[in-house]
Amino acid sequence: MSEDEDEGRYRAPALDKGLDMLELLAARDEGMTLKDIATALGRSPTELYRMLDRLARRGYVARQGDTYDLTLKLFILAHQRPPIRRLVRHALPVMRRFTSSAEQACHLVQYDRGDLVVIAQVEAPGYWGVNIRTGARIGLVNSGSGHVFLAFASEEEKALMFEEHETMPFEVAPPALDARLAEVRKQGYEAMESQQTPAVSNLSVPIMGANGAVLAVLTCPFLRRLENPNAPDRESVLRMLLEAGRELSGG
Repeated sequence: MSEDEDEGRYRAPALDKGLDMLELLAARDEGMTLKDIATALGRSPTELYRMLDRLARRGYVARQGDTYDLTLKLFILAHQRPPIRRLVRHALPVMRRFTSSAEQACHLVQYDRGDLVVIAQVEAPGYWGVNIRTGARIGLVNSGSGHVFLAFASEEEKALMFEEHETMPFEVAPPALDARLAEVRKQGYEAMESQQTPAVSNLSVPIMGANGAVLAVLTCPFLRRLENPNAPDRESVLRMLLEAGRELSGG
């Protein structure tokens, strides 16, 4: 039996409609009306209304007037998975010590079926810093975190990552990506100018599992602290980040 035949044999149209709506709303920055959702999915509003109403009543979708938007319930459910919960619980004390010593923010990124997702973040002490919200998706080929995941992956794993990953807007690979990844693997970290925010250097280190695979990546979006000449410089912050990565890796 072919994959298409197998997929057709076990179809669940009502579930498909609900998932289609959740995925559509997740990709939008703003809420959508029922008419907009129906048009985008090529269905009639009548066909979707009851399903959308149930999603709203179960807390997956929020309704404000005529507009529907995705809530954080799916994100909360994902974080109830024991592996993520354990990793975040173990990482947060180390991350807080790092931010206190380095005077910089940091965030923890995990790879999940094509997506790089921020699963935890700690703000910099003081009045300002560069923070990436928990739950944000980031690029695979244009971010320090993505470079670390790719650099420590096997050729088969890397090919699967490229196949699964949906390229984000403005996500452009740097020149000579393969050579860059080889350098990251050799030195054990990535240190690159941010492709999204001027004057920011992304410092990224791997969190290694017992099997030698990268469980997650710890990244510091480094900014030079002009108001404090005694703040740790980039090289000092990188050493602190490497130490935090070793601690979280159990080494």
